[in-house]
Amino acid sequence: MQLQDILYSQGFGTRRVCAGLVQQGWVETASGDPDAAFSACTEASAEFDVDDLRLKVQGVLWPYHAKAYIMLHKPAGTECSQKPSTYPSIYTLLPAPLRQRPCKGAIQGVQAVGRLDQDTTGLLLLSDDGQFIHRMSSPKKHVPKVYQVTTKHPVDERQIAALLAGVVLDDDPKPVRAAACSVVDSHRLSLTLTEGKYHQVKRMLAAVGNRVEALHRSRIGTLDLPADLAPGQWLWLSDADLHKLTPAS
Repeated sequence: MQLQDILYSQGFGTRRVCAGLVQQGWVETASGDPDAAFSACTEASAEFDVDDLRLKVQGVLWPYHAKAYIMLHKPAGTECSQKPSTYPSIYTLLPAPLRQRPCKGAIQGVQAVGRLDQDTTGLLLLSDDGQFIHRMSSPKKHVPKVYQVTTKHPVDERQIAALLAGVVLDDDPKPVRAAACSVVDSHRLSLTLTEGKYHQVKRMLAAVGNRVEALHRSRIGTLDLPADLAPGQWLWLSDADLHKLTPAS
């Protein structure tokens, strides 16, 4: 693949912009041995094998990814929308190439896999792979998501039993239930869901006579939010990470 096309696929701008980056000496490449030295390339049409290709663009390391799969530690006070209404968008936390990756249709860049409320924190997945987004979002796939819930009132066994048995929400006569639920302390519980309805955790707690004061998603599938990933930070998902997102059959 030509270098200008590789840069375009990674979101570094139009092909003309990418060619300009190369011609101005802003692009270095390395492949094969992880310790191999980077070397500058000034020929936009130079051909490269993308397997194990690593790039430096304007001095910033950028490993080649045919598709982007990332996790973000969503901070409070952000919206999972490209056009936020009140709070800053989570997309402003990402580097420009991730926001500009070319995709089919009018939407560019990575997209959030589902949404978290503006005051909810924790693990959020983003990708430019439409099939992955659909698979992870579909309620038919029953991908478990674990939330750490801080409540206004003490949690009791009656509430836990009701959440596990199922509660009725106002817009759906069919009961929704937690796949798992356990008490952490008097005002905190760990709640596992396999579907994602609007404000589901908050509405489920309200249905059992309590109120959510803080909500944090700590796990999707068997993939945990790393303890050292600070709010607002992101990282690429490895193949091992992606495997953890696949429900056991």
